[in-house]
Amino acid sequence: MYPTSSKEALFDFCTCFAADRISRIQRAINDLQESLNAETKSSAGDKHETGRAMVQLEREKLGKQLAEAEKMKHILTKVPLGKTSGGIGLGSWVKTSKNNYFLAISAGEFKASDGTTYCISTATPIGRLLLGKLKGDEIAFNGTSIKILEIQ
Repeated sequence: MYPTSSKEALFDFCTCFAADRISRIQRAINDLQESLNAETKSSAGDKHETGRAMVQLEREKLGKQLAEAEKMKHILTKVPLGKTSGGIGLGSWVKTSKNNYFLAISAGEFKASDGTTYCISTATPIGRLLLGKLKGDEIAFNGTSIKILEIQ
């Protein structure tokens, strides 16, 4: 748990989330490469080739995950940390009658002593509903009316 919430703390949380994810994926790719390099051609040719094909499929899957994580990192470079003017957009910290949201990347819950904020992407269903809204506006999400109380 963090001491208090601030836009900078939320941004740092998202940045660490993206960096950790990239690091984990790169380690997994390196481990796969090492196991592939360590494997020698055995007399059971078909079994060996099947194993190599499975490792290659896993590398492709990890490659896609890495591309998504790099995309998250790139989105964070576009997040303005200054005061948000006008409507809700990328980098907005939105306090509502239900929950608090930081619109950047989907990084999960940021828990602080002064409350929880959900770090979400603008592509999420609630993120799309919030875009462009102003303080005092209401949105309907999952059959619930949610009032926007504050935008930072």
